[in-house]
Amino acid sequence: MQKKLFLFFVLISSAVFAQKKPLDHSVYDGWQSVGSKKLTNNGLWASYIVSLQEGDGNLYFQETLTPSGRKLTVPRGTNLSFSNDSKFAALAVKPLFKDVRQAKIKKKKPDELTKDTLAIVNLSNLNVTKIPRVKSFSFPDKGAAIIAYNLEKPLDTAKKTRSSSAAPEKKDSDFFADEPTGGPGASKEGTDLIVKNLTTGTEKTYKYVTEYAFSNDGKLLVFTSSGSKKDKEAKPGVFLLNTEKWTLKTLVKDKGNFKGFTFDDESEHLAFLGETDPEKKEIKDYSIYYNSLSLDTAQVLVDNEIPGLPTKYVVSADGRLNFSKDGTKLFFGIAPEKKPKDTTLVDFENAKLDIWGYKDDYLQTMQLRNADRESKRSYLSVIDVYSSDPKIIPLTDTKLPDASLVNEGDASYVLASTDFGNRIATQWTGGSKRDYYLVDIKNGSRKKIIEGLNGQAMASPGGQYVLYFNNENGNWYTYQVATAKVTLLNNNMSVKFADEENDVPDYARSYGIAGWTEDDKSVLINDRYDVWAFSPDGKSAPRNVTIGFGRSNNITLRVERISVGSEQLRGFRNTGGNSDDRFFKKNEVLYFDAFNNATKENGIFRKAINDNKLPEQLTMEKAKFSSLVKAKDADLFIYDKGSYVNSPDVYISKDFKTATKLSSTNPQQANYNWGTTELVKWTTPKGYKSEGILYKPENFDPNKKYPMIVYFYEKLSDGLYTYQAPAPTPSRLNISFFVSNGYLVFAPDISYEIGYPGKSAEEFINSGVEYLKKNAWVDGTKIGIQGQSWGGYQVAHLITVTDMYAAAWAGAPVVNMTSAYGGIRWESGMNRQFQYEKTQSRIGATLWEKPELYIQNSPLFNFPKVKTPVVVMANDADGAVPWYQGIEMFTGLRRLGKPVWMLNYNNEAHNLVQRQNRKDIQIREQQFFDYYLKGAKAPVWMVSGVPATEKGKTWGFELTDEKP
Repeated sequence: MQKKLFLFFVLISSAVFAQKKPLDHSVYDGWQSVGSKKLTNNGLWASYIVSLQEGDGNLYFQETLTPSGRKLTVPRGTNLSFSNDSKFAALAVKPLFKDVRQAKIKKKKPDELTKDTLAIVNLSNLNVTKIPRVKSFSFPDKGAAIIAYNLEKPLDTAKKTRSSSAAPEKKDSDFFADEPTGGPGASKEGTDLIVKNLTTGTEKTYKYVTEYAFSNDGKLLVFTSSGSKKDKEAKPGVFLLNTEKWTLKTLVKDKGNFKGFTFDDESEHLAFLGETDPEKKEIKDYSIYYNSLSLDTAQVLVDNEIPGLPTKYVVSADGRLNFSKDGTKLFFGIAPEKKPKDTTLVDFENAKLDIWGYKDDYLQTMQLRNADRESKRSYLSVIDVYSSDPKIIPLTDTKLPDASLVNEGDASYVLASTDFGNRIATQWTGGSKRDYYLVDIKNGSRKKIIEGLNGQAMASPGGQYVLYFNNENGNWYTYQVATAKVTLLNNNMSVKFADEENDVPDYARSYGIAGWTEDDKSVLINDRYDVWAFSPDGKSAPRNVTIGFGRSNNITLRVERISVGSEQLRGFRNTGGNSDDRFFKKNEVLYFDAFNNATKENGIFRKAINDNKLPEQLTMEKAKFSSLVKAKDADLFIYDKGSYVNSPDVYISKDFKTATKLSSTNPQQANYNWGTTELVKWTTPKGYKSEGILYKPENFDPNKKYPMIVYFYEKLSDGLYTYQAPAPTPSRLNISFFVSNGYLVFAPDISYEIGYPGKSAEEFINSGVEYLKKNAWVDGTKIGIQGQSWGGYQVAHLITVTDMYAAAWAGAPVVNMTSAYGGIRWESGMNRQFQYEKTQSRIGATLWEKPELYIQNSPLFNFPKVKTPVVVMANDADGAVPWYQGIEMFTGLRRLGKPVWMLNYNNEAHNLVQRQNRKDIQIREQQFFDYYLKGAKAPVWMVSGVPATEKGKTWGFELTDEKP
């Protein structure tokens, strides 16, 4: 009887698998992913977005008190904000995807497109108010539930604001219909700004507004109006609204451009940039305006005549304004005067060229790439807003250009740094050494505290110390500001604080820091597994905060970066900005992201910062967690969790021991043959221990033989439980698609020997494949390889040393290291030398020092040995790998009579960006591997190509009985 029951269940199980279909290329657009997640400050409401790869997603509200709490769905909702009092929400509703698509087809102008709609949700009754054609909206960070929103250019046919009451079970699409489109023509004038107290209903409208900003407490709103040539009663200028009394103060009466509105922390001071020059003047003279609660109008605080301003420098229109936390100082930017265009020059009579000089700090390619950014560069300066004899203090300049505020601007200095004098070496090092200075904000005097640092430095939150890591010796140091004492923190420690597995020919990088405790008492620094607390003055011995639990259990513990609203408050604390939470409080409870290096499981642990207890495991699962978001005033977290098998879904939890699932993404996955993952471990020929991921179809049958595709890029096994959505990828293998269609996919890890990247790929990839070939269910004659960029290089190398692969696909490969070595990475303008000498290519020497290594590791020189059919993707706008490397591979193999194809997606990047191109390559990749690994028919593009005369008319996807 038991045998009959067993047979019955086997047959039922087989029938279920048989009913499941393989993924096809039509599924991509409708596949869902979880987007932004937020909680109200009181934790009573959660929100999250579920997006489609292409199409209209939804924003969901869920009451958190009970699993069956009230719900609301907002079609196409995005950019959500909750009010500080947790009673309201505001969000943008995007136009229908089909309407946007049609507008693009019809090539409509921007003003003719359907615009966003603002939805305001009353969370007490779920009433939704909809305002069409809104271009921006804002809540203040604190204070009452007041919203300000700026409308798009008005339309004669614009409908009035409508309100709807949305019961949980009602279809929200009924009241989120799109609004009519706008007419042609753009206006330089501002548009209506509506300010509304959502609790009292008080509402005011201000015309022709171009920019606005709330104070931190929400009691003040500043805005600028352009005025109107048609409306003579509309007055231009800058205005300050008291949102409690609804009184309006005129700060500036003049017409001009005003921007960069900045309030101090206590909402008592306001500063902004402004100019009132004639409209036709090419280069405008900006000033900094200032206002306080005691002033009736804004005063010019800084202009271009102020004492202290260097000769031929002006107030920068692109600089950022920042008050110190105590409101006594204002930091801003200055910049060299810009030269107006010489209108006497005749364009066609003047040469156009770039002059490359060997003494230039940066290559011309980098200069050209960064020209716009550099033209807007400003140099930090400061002014005492209460001084009776106002003058500015420049803190940086062209030779000391970078600086950060310390202790939110309340410190007596800023931390400045420069790589001046070390920039040329970036050509072959990739980065540059930096000098660090303390710059006195009272007089601008400079004190060099660190010279030639290859590493990173930062000030402590309270400004008592500068913490820095030296890459060259792997040590952490502090510089005590008051005494100039330098302390080596990890002195005589056996534990390393730099990457223990570093396998590039450069210094190992640090594992980073978790943050500081209050009053700069200690700094939390990561080793490979655990977190340590160091006394910055060195007077106390280092303390292992996680009690060595991580190292003893092969678990990496990292302080979780918990977000509250849009602010990231845990993890690496902000030491120079305006965060309310810049350090860990005494005996604070820390949450840790945990990763088991052996099993690849992920989890969350908890521990008070100063106790001597082991970290408490809250959960450890065969899954991946997203970053946590916490309610500001409640112990409630929202996050998403998924695995390769389970599509990520949204959860809420108070303790992570129990959780409530809010979403149910991709239910259609159950209709498709999906897959499983397992960790594979083997020993390489040289005795190295390695591992990788093996993906198997859900309906895997060990009695069958399966074709296998090997996909690699350095180390991938940590992603054992990462969800792989079926998607048209930028370049990597579409793993879930191939697994669903009856392929095994193997992703081996690779460790590298300096100088021998090709041999290292052989050592790890080939040995892993040989290990799996011992299984009867692997068809050793039908194995393909696929890689992109560095993976593409390894594909090209492997097919020159073995014929064990039946098909190969190389995306953006380097095949000739000798010609690539001196080339340009056009995306950044950087020279490629550093990549070979210091980073990923791992040669570790110049071309003239060890030319034999460049040749040995260049597949081009061994192309006559190739027996494997291969497709190359090389795009003509690749900003990382010169596309001529793909040309060298194609033309070389073509001349040798080898089966080779090259795909050049026009004007595309290193990794495909345009979705239509991503979809195209999925089809070609499947057709290629199906032909060589499954014996399917070949497509026309492989057999006879697509002539240039047919470009854009036919794509060659049709299958044929002919052979390539």
